[in-house]
Amino acid sequence: MTQIAAAATAPTPPEDALAAEMSAMGQKARKAARALALAGPEVRTRAIAGMAKALRKRADQVLAANAADLDAAKTKGMATAMMDRLALDATRLDGVIGALESIAAIPDPVGVETARWTPENGLDIARVRTPIGVLAIIYESRPNVTADAAALAVRAGNAVILRGGSECLRSNLAIHAALVEGLEGAGLSPDTVQIVTTRDRAAVGHILTGLDGSIDLLIPRGGRSLVERVKADARVSVLGHLEGVNHVYVHESADPATARAIAVNAKMRRVSVCGAAETLLIDKAVADSLLPLIAADLTAAGCELRGDEATRALVPDAIAASEADWSTEFLAAIIAIRVVDDIDAALDHVARFGSGHTESIIATDDKAIERFLAEADAGIILANASTQFADGGEFGFGGEIGISTDRLHARGPVGAEQLTSFKYAIRGKGQTRP
Repeated sequence: MTQIAAAATAPTPPEDALAAEMSAMGQKARKAARALALAGPEVRTRAIAGMAKALRKRADQVLAANAADLDAAKTKGMATAMMDRLALDATRLDGVIGALESIAAIPDPVGVETARWTPENGLDIARVRTPIGVLAIIYESRPNVTADAAALAVRAGNAVILRGGSECLRSNLAIHAALVEGLEGAGLSPDTVQIVTTRDRAAVGHILTGLDGSIDLLIPRGGRSLVERVKADARVSVLGHLEGVNHVYVHESADPATARAIAVNAKMRRVSVCGAAETLLIDKAVADSLLPLIAADLTAAGCELRGDEATRALVPDAIAASEADWSTEFLAAIIAIRVVDDIDAALDHVARFGSGHTESIIATDDKAIERFLAEADAGIILANASTQFADGGEFGFGGEIGISTDRLHARGPVGAEQLTSFKYAIRGKGQTRP
């Protein structure tokens, strides 16, 4: 039995043993974080590049582990959307490796001076980016998060403790083995990136306590129930990643061809990603002429339509939308459609039902575009572009840990820069304060 298989099938440790194991992980992460913060950017670059190289070398092992996870998930009756999130193939794994290579190539944020000034007291004050310290990331289903999160944490000078879902434990362990190889090849401690190897959910409870003060920031990435539990029970700072109840709003000035292309892509490119559109809003001024065309496009792509009364009058095949549909992240080939009076009504709908993730307007009227960009409340607002661009890689971040729906510290895609804090470096000439 391989080491990965043995860990994936290991019995649950007694509670006292688990508590001691988790506490030790925190202590090792704290020590590793100090060493990583002092390592130069070239060392961090070498480590991340080494992770990518090791992952490419171990591709067959990773894909075999993922196949075992998929078989187990299928036996348990996992939903199709979740299976899609869990699945890796050669193309997807190559994308994961490419993301690591991109993260290795982006500028190192640690030590970057973001501002400098001299007030009347004559002090030379600089604001400088610094690592946060020790991160803990709890996530579900997506094995690519294991690689992305580790590389971004290292790029920002942070040690990290990863706790993925039990459904992808084999995949995560196989990826983690490659990450450790990259770290050690660069002369960094393997404790820089640790992964929880037990399926026992009690491990999450220990992480939520902060592991005796070792954890500086906790990042949950998953469904509403996970994020709400973490925010309710955590004893450390939390950077939230909530669901993506995202809207595409077709303004009366929209170019019809653009509206049709974006509506289909935003919903159907990949229905299981958090950037997928879940609701289509369309101005009544163009609904008669344009909505049947968009609806036909979506139906041809295999999408189920759920609409309000005005929508169903124009698209008889649409199912009646329930009140719950407007606030649902379907993560499936389902979209809710509402005909709205104007941009005021569209913004009101977004304000009421949006999750603060991603919103898009399709329009040629510059005033409408600028108003939507200014007034829609979300981490990402697009004009004339698909919501599926809600991705750190598409922003040039190399990758992302998630899309933050919080308003403090970081919002939108969380890349390396968003995983830093700052300090003030002040140089004086003997000043004393009167």
